[in-house]
Amino acid sequence: MRIVPIPILRDNYAYLIIDEAAGVAGVVDPAEPEPVCAALAREGVRLTHVLCTHHHWDHSGGNVAMAKRFSGVQVVGSADDAKRIPALTTPVGPDDEVTIGTLRGRVLPVPCHTRGHIAFRFGDALFCGDTLFVAGCGRFFEGDAAQMDHALNTVIAGLPDETRLFCGHEYTLSNLRFALTIEPGNPALKKRQAWAEARRAADLPTVPSTVGDEKQTNPFLRVRTSAVAAAVGETDPIAVMAALRARKDDFTG
Repeated sequence: MRIVPIPILRDNYAYLIIDEAAGVAGVVDPAEPEPVCAALAREGVRLTHVLCTHHHWDHSGGNVAMAKRFSGVQVVGSADDAKRIPALTTPVGPDDEVTIGTLRGRVLPVPCHTRGHIAFRFGDALFCGDTLFVAGCGRFFEGDAAQMDHALNTVIAGLPDETRLFCGHEYTLSNLRFALTIEPGNPALKKRQAWAEARRAADLPTVPSTVGDEKQTNPFLRVRTSAVAAAVGETDPIAVMAALRARKDDFTG
């Protein structure tokens, strides 16, 4: 399996998931078709699947065009959100299998950002849309702090630490600046900020992250640490999660 990040729109990422032996690929959240089609041509692979993490236009907005352009392509999305995912052909639920060539993936429900948000796990890679970002998480548009805590700290944090995390947006620098307001003494955060600044200065992506890195530097995965709880003045992890999100929503750094 080979994964190709594709910068699209202003700060989104789509991803090719390539089975090189079979010469086929799936694409995650191809909201801007032209860069995705260019990447497919450059890689010399045939598209078989569009994997849609959630219905927001900057993730699903290219579904119709991709379905028209690539005959027979499967558009995969949450059965719980079938009416809001354009061109959906293959509704899926918890632990359903998605097969791209010889690559087998699994569906992990992670509702909160939207009620039908799902992630796709292929081997050591998780495509998590707008649930988790590098050092951050998505807004709670259609869910609550308890749901996001479950998504991040049970579903995602329960994966092996080496699991690679491919998120939907390049928000890393802002997220790290916010995280440092919560844990200014966290040396892992300072080191990661320097690394991310160098990557972005070179116009390079900060994805993928890993589960292990997020446990050290993402405040939303650290709601059960004394430092993060003290920073927001709460003790219950769900209250910490809610307080963190409220602060991040108001953060302008």
